[in-house]
Amino acid sequence: MEISGKGALPAQLIEQLINEGSIKGADKKHISPASLDLTVSDEVYTIKGLLLPKVGEKISDLLELMEAEKTDFTTPLAAGQMYLVKLNEALSLPDTLYGYCNPKSSTGRLDVHIRVLADGVPRFDSITPKGFTGSLWAAIFPQSFAIKLEAGIPLTQLRLFTADTRFTEDDLKVAMGNGLVFDRVSGAQLLYDDLVTNDQDGSVVLTALVEEGICGYECISEPDQVIDVQNIAGYAGSDFFKPLTIERGALRLKRDKFYILSGAEAVRIPPELASEMVPMDERSGDFRSHYAGFLDPGWGYGLAGEGKGRPFTLEVRPFEDLVIRAGQPIAKIKFEKMTVAPTFHYDTKVSNYLVQTGPKLGKQFRN
Repeated sequence: MEISGKGALPAQLIEQLINEGSIKGADKKHISPASLDLTVSDEVYTIKGLLLPKVGEKISDLLELMEAEKTDFTTPLAAGQMYLVKLNEALSLPDTLYGYCNPKSSTGRLDVHIRVLADGVPRFDSITPKGFTGSLWAAIFPQSFAIKLEAGIPLTQLRLFTADTRFTEDDLKVAMGNGLVFDRVSGAQLLYDDLVTNDQDGSVVLTALVEEGICGYECISEPDQVIDVQNIAGYAGSDFFKPLTIERGALRLKRDKFYILSGAEAVRIPPELASEMVPMDERSGDFRSHYAGFLDPGWGYGLAGEGKGRPFTLEVRPFEDLVIRAGQPIAKIKFEKMTVAPTFHYDTKVSNYLVQTGPKLGKQFRN
């Protein structure tokens, strides 16, 4: 495959890789505008500890060190237990391509931690260096409640790249002038100088939605409660989450609890760009603000560019008690360029998250 542009691959080039055999075991129905959903197989193990391979090592050769025990999907995956599942997809990439993985949004909102391991790659969620060949596995760690899975379900996404095209500060200034971030309520475009916080690294720092009314949800489930991930709108949200509202002018988050929150700003991603939520550093507090870190081109763009953006939903787990006020930084987005715009984009497809003006539970819940 010859690719002229630099950046992330769009749907049409991912499909070409499947056709050429560079991506094996994939179903084309799992292609998104700039990513491919990776699906679990029926090869499932419980493990006592997670181990990254050294260069040249296969994950399958490390099962004994992880104290892996064969299991299956006939019973739900228990909260607090770590699992290792082989993925159906395997890769034999051209020497011009490398990749990264991100959990799907619907997985993150279930408080399920997903990390991809690749043969011979001593990093999580990394398909490197260029020209990777090997098998892929997923470490699955349900934290708040048990989850019911079956083979073929997608839990994570693969993105492929020819080069690192993440924004510089100059790139960000230009993109914000063209409509990248908007006021969530008025729809007014925000410019570069309107950013509350700027880390000077080409990223946009979002602030927390803290206002009268429901600002988010706190998980109240018990570990023995079970969610079947394929049971769409099958559960009452109130059985698993309680609304989170301001108390004395702020949100009060408890250590080690799981929360669904929202960014206060609306983000618009043109079809020629993609974005990734990246970790906040310790200067912002000790918390995890997202599980699913990627949104496809066209998020909040509208069918033909008329969109005024859409807020990001955040999956937050504090490692210390936190008090969150309006305007407080809580999440960070880096933008990157596509090699070429995809043949379709996010706002042209069917999704549970197209209508989203604030915090939104996963698609399994009736709000």
